[in-house]
Amino acid sequence: MQLDAYLEIGSKRVFAGALDWPGWCRSARDEHDAVTALADYGSRYARVLRGTRLGFTDPRPSVGFRIRERLRGDATTDFGAPSIPPAVDAAPLTGKELDRYVRILRACWRTFDRAVQAAQGVELTKGPRGGGRKLDAIVGHVVGAEAGYGRLIAATTPAVDGAEAIEARDDVRHAVVDALERAARDGLPERGPRGGKRWTARYFVRRAAWHVLDHAWEIEDRS
Repeated sequence: MQLDAYLEIGSKRVFAGALDWPGWCRSARDEHDAVTALADYGSRYARVLRGTRLGFTDPRPSVGFRIRERLRGDATTDFGAPSIPPAVDAAPLTGKELDRYVRILRACWRTFDRAVQAAQGVELTKGPRGGGRKLDAIVGHVVGAEAGYGRLIAATTPAVDGAEAIEARDDVRHAVVDALERAARDGLPERGPRGGKRWTARYFVRRAAWHVLDHAWEIEDRS
């Protein structure tokens, strides 16, 4: 099986992402290890999409990747988050593709919610230096980040306080889906009202799906 992928290459970190499957994106210190990590997470991504009827199945052990694009990363890449949109994300997101992307995003949300529910009352393990957010802090971080991401596609998302993230979660997600549908119908200006650069609808889903899955899998691994 050959799947199209891209690489975002920073000076300290490389991200490998599947072009057609937002959220399936992993990083490592170099290109080889990033692609290896992407393949290794194929089975976990398949579990995310189980029941969606989107046609994704566990690609191991025969998965291979065609690297379609190499992007120069930036400081955000090296910090630990993908930052540069691949060229395919400039295309409009309409019709069946809009439905497909929203279904993928909702599947990522469900995975995160299940991980949070399963970890209630569990003390998450610490990192090698004793660090790592507690569960409530992870939820606050994810919901708050998604509210911020949503504004980059002209979503009217509520302000999110960490202590109230669970209560704000559904409102943020509703606003995001509404914004994606408006973007598909009306398009998005390249710049926001204060001059800030917008994300495309496709890149929003790619980035948001990566972020929510990255923390869902973190919770699973630390539980």
